[in-house]
Parts: sequence; C-alpha cells; structure tokens
Amino acid sequence: MTGGYDRTRPRPPAPISDYGLLSDTRTAALVDGDGGIDWLCVPRFDGEPLFGRLVGGPDAGTFRLGPARPATVVERRYRRHTATLETTWEVRGGRLTLTEGMVAEVSGRLLPTTLIVRRLSTDDSAVDAVVEFDPRFGVRHRRPRVQHRRQALVCQWGSLAVSLGSAPRLSIEPGRPTSITVSPGRPVTLVLAVAHREPLIHVDPAAAWDLLTEDEDRWRDWTAEIDLSLPFREHVVRSLLTLRLLTYSPSRAPVAAPTTSLPEDPGGVRNWDYRYVWPRDASIGVSAFLSVGKPEEAQGFLAWLLHASRLQRPRLPALLTLHGRRVPAERDLPGWPGYLGSVPVRVGNGAAGQHQLDGYGWVIDAAWAFVRAGHRLYTETWRAMRGFADIVARYWQEPDAGIWEVREPAQHVHSKLMGWLALDRALRIADTHPLSGRRRRRWQEARDAIADEVRTSGFNPTAGSYVRSYGSDAFDAALLVLPLLDMDSVESPRVQGTINAIRDRLSAGGPLLYRYPPGSDGFHGTEGAFLPCSFWLVQALARTGRRTEAVELFQSMLDHASPLGLYAEELDPATGAHLGNYPQTLTHAALVQAALAIRDASAG
Repeated sequence: MTGGYDRTRPRPPAPISDYGLLSDTRTAALVDGDGGIDWLCVPRFDGEPLFGRLVGGPDAGTFRLGPARPATVVERRYRRHTATLETTWEVRGGRLTLTEGMVAEVSGRLLPTTLIVRRLSTDDSAVDAVVEFDPRFGVRHRRPRVQHRRQALVCQWGSLAVSLGSAPRLSIEPGRPTSITVSPGRPVTLVLAVAHREPLIHVDPAAAWDLLTEDEDRWRDWTAEIDLSLPFREHVVRSLLTLRLLTYSPSRAPVAAPTTSLPEDPGGVRNWDYRYVWPRDASIGVSAFLSVGKPEEAQGFLAWLLHASRLQRPRLPALLTLHGRRVPAERDLPGWPGYLGSVPVRVGNGAAGQHQLDGYGWVIDAAWAFVRAGHRLYTETWRAMRGFADIVARYWQEPDAGIWEVREPAQHVHSKLMGWLALDRALRIADTHPLSGRRRRRWQEARDAIADEVRTSGFNPTAGSYVRSYGSDAFDAALLVLPLLDMDSVESPRVQGTINAIRDRLSAGGPLLYRYPPGSDGFHGTEGAFLPCSFWLVQALARTGRRTEAVELFQSMLDHASPLGLYAEELDPATGAHLGNYPQTLTHAALVQAALAIRDASAG
C-alpha cells in the first residue's frame, strides 16, 4: 500500500472558515478541507503546538490524510448532533471519505487523555490516498526521536510521546508522505495517542473506532436534552456543541478560542493569543447553557471561577489560564511566518493586567441567572460575588480598558453600564442570600450614582444615543446590551435611539457591524466586522419588540457561518472571509443568546 508521492505542489494555506474543529474537551485540532490537521496543541488548549502549520508554516508540522491528487470536496459535515467530522472528495474513479474525531470520554478506562481517530473509506472503487505525518513540537518545531514498535510508530520529545497506529499496518516515517490505496470494504484507520508525563497507551485502531462511535452516542444524548422549542434549533445546537467542545473538562473553564494569532487584519499586527479564559465570555456562555436546560455547565464554571479568582480576590482578573493561574506575559515568536504573513505570532496576552470593569457585571449577572433558575449559591461563591460587588462600588468612577481592551484607559460608557449591572444583580441575589443592611445601602447608592452619571455624561443629545465614552461622539456596539439591563425602559427613546444609531453608524453592510469606528483603537491597519455585535443587535431588537427585524437579521447572520456552522471573531465585509481566532466562544455564545431572545419575544 506504500509508494512514492510527488510533493511538488505545496499545500497553500486554507481560508480560516475552511477549518473544522475536532476536540476532546481538553485540547482541539483544526483540520482543513484537504484533510490536514494544521493546528493541535498538547496536552491542553494552551499547550505547545504539535502541529502548527496554521501560523508556523510548513516547518511547524501537519498531519494530512486525504486524496493523493487534487480533488474536489463534494460534502463536508458534522454527523448530526455529534463532534465527528466527515469530508468526502470526488476523485478519479470514485469518492473518498475521511471520518474523524477525538474521544472525549476517557475516564474510568485505561485510555490516553488525547486520542484522535481518523478513517479513510470508499464505497466505489480503489482510490489513491496519502498520509503525511510530520509532528514538530514546540515553538522551535523540534523533530521527534522516532521508534518503530510492533503496535505503532512512536515519537518522543522528553516528557511528551505520541504513538501513531494504523490498520492495516502502514510503514510511516515522520516528515515523509506515504502513498496508500483505499479499497471498498477495506477502510484505512489511523489512531494518534498522546501522553504527557504519563505512560504512553497504544489503542488498537478497531477499538479506537468503537470508542469514537460511543462518543457520538454520548453527544447525541447530550444534545437531546436541549430545549426542543428553540428557534433555529439545529444552528443553536451546533453552537452549544462548539461551546462545550471548547470547555476544558478538568476545570470546566471555556477557552476563548483554541488558536493564537489568526489575524483580524491579514498581513497586519492584530494577532492575539486567545487560548485563555475570559470570565466575561465564559459568563455569557453560562447564561446560554442555563437557558437551554444545562445547569451543570453553569455550576462547573462558577466552581472554576471560585477557585481561579481566590488568589486575586476581590479583584477579578480580565483573563486567566485554564487552571486559574496568571496568563503568561505576551511575547512574539521569532521566525514564525504567521497566517498569510501576519506577524508577529504571539503567545501570552498583555490584556491580563488590565482593569476591566465590565467583567464584574457579566460574572455577577451569570450568578444571578443561576439563582433565578432556582439554584442557590454556595456560601463561598456568594462571598466571592459580594467581594466583586464591593470592588465595583468602590472603583466604578475610575477609567478602565473596557471590553475592547484598549491600551489607554477611558471612561467607557459600556463599562459603567456593566458596573451598574453588577450591583443591581448582586442586590437581586441578596433578596434570597444573606447581606448586611450597611452593605446593601452602599451598593444601592453606588448603583444609583452610576445610573445618574451615565445618563448625564454618557449620552449625546445631538446623536440621541449613548456613546463610547464620556464626552465622545463615537459609537460602541457593546452598548447594544442596554435593553437587557433594565436600567432604562426598553421603550425609552434613549434605548431605541442607541440601537438605531449603532445600527446606522457602525454598519459594515448587511447584518454586519463594526464594534467601534475602524481605526480608532491606536493600532496600525484595520479590522473586520465583529460578529458577536450582530448577534447582540438581534438580542436588542427582540427585546425591544422588533422581533421581525431580529429574525431577519439572525437569518442573515446564519449565511455568514462557515460551511460547518462555525464562526470566527470577525468577518471581512468586502470578501466574507472569516478573520481572527477560530472558532470563537464569544460569537457562538452570542448566537445562542440571540436565538433565546427571539424565543422569549415569541413567548411574550
């Protein structure tokens, strides 16, 4: 089954939206339509790359399994309500299908923590295919020490080892493509197992395939519990599945995205590491899970937050690692070419030290949603929330970096609104949880003072809208949360005026919005439309009685999903290309919230 392979035609970088997500809820792989896994960090989402071609170029490694010659993708889909990906190509003489996934449930059995299963099959006639296995570990793209064992090919780098098994048995050398023939009724299965500081466990390919099938059944059971009355349910289920796949199971913390340095401006410098946890983004996802009947995800996140924030409490960090530690200092990776030449490629994130007032609002609102759903906060969790509310009451007048993490602090109106939300929701929780009268009065006074100041300093009468910061005439799409807060009535001219002004002044064409005026953040270059903002607009329209507009906008946004129903952070309004790290937790959480707002508007 082996033979020569002509590599004179290098594989060009795929569009970001061409990538599918494979995940075991501990780490994730991105695979393009050519069958190449071009991104996989081990042993966690934020670990070192094993395959890094996505932003590291050919020298950073890949794991390709697909047609030997150029072929047309005729179908690409996830198996319904599962995390298993299927890609089918039309090749000379027949069709070739790649079915692949990662095994999420490994507890209670002698299994490797990370197990990737990939199978090529054909139903027509024999098809020529190729295996290109080229692991390069770490930021220096280190080649492995290789051993050929009876069960599998083993590659080692110190405390990390991976094994590649196959059925039928293939003779594979890392870095050298292997030609194979796939025949009807004789699929080719490859299994990649990863071990980090633990024994390397080989899994028979047939047994691994059974494990993947069992995992599919578990995902179908999980999705079957999701509210059947949801509008656009199939799209919402895919987003909820994506959110769960991006949640790190050992700590129950959702990663913002599994990638680093996918550009917001191709060829530019807006390339950030998103492989960490933003409590803000996570809180939006928590509320989404609660609203579709998944309280265990909310409980898991609140437990993680209680643990993660303990060292810096009552201050709430803007972002944390998956285990609740400080995010590494931001640094550039020399020699990494970046996606489409977008440099620098970065690890770590400089926003970790910023003061972001809005985060407190999102987190306490998530805790309130948990309480409102009929649950009670643990004593320590309520103590943490009280501490967060105290911080808001004490420091709300100070400028902050805001939701968009600008490097120069300002009096951001959105931050003040979220500070108001933090205190208002803390007071609501206090109706069923212990709170001293003195503390209650302090929170009430601060909440009312914020509302008075925002109405006076954050509103532009000429524009008839709240604006980005005090004294500014610029707009901010984050202010679309206004009708969700209950600070002003949804019928208020100020609320309606803000929605209309943002929709008009920040329009990027069609349903797309910029998050703020392009080029106003102090960085060189530009950026795309920010996808969560469009879903926030759907929410705002539905909440203010404009359900028909909300539905039309939501449907338009579905047209901008990737072929697999995934979303990045941004979109190029001119070309429709996805931009930024991918897939993006915040975008998918906002999609779910938008659908829920449409559902609630229908019920009303």
